[in-house]
Amino acid sequence: MPKKERYQNRIELLQGTLDMLILQTLQWGPQHGYGISQSIQGRSREILQVETGSLYPALHRLEKQGWVTSHWKQTESHQRAKYYRLTPAGKRQLLSEQARWAQIVTAIAGIMNPAPDEG
Repeated sequence: MPKKERYQNRIELLQGTLDMLILQTLQWGPQHGYGISQSIQGRSREILQVETGSLYPALHRLEKQGWVTSHWKQTESHQRAKYYRLTPAGKRQLLSEQARWAQIVTAIAGIMNPAPDEG
């Protein structure tokens, strides 16, 4: 696929959405960075692709906030990788972000699909 088409087919994430997606992914269990990226891509039916240049700064930011912790561990393919785990504070943050996301979705839907008497 030509670079221009790839760019046009990308879906830009709203600011802060990546953090929520990472927290959601870690809710299902500890994971290394590549696994997080693959999980987001797979569960989004290949629509969302998280580049390493976005993923690792987000993971470091989440770790600095105390929402995730990390430790080094050997993968199934015997490579050393940093695994991330959701903290109790991260679980609370995820709940907060899920509520905020629901509000955003409702607001955008109201604009994109106004009730007949509003249009």
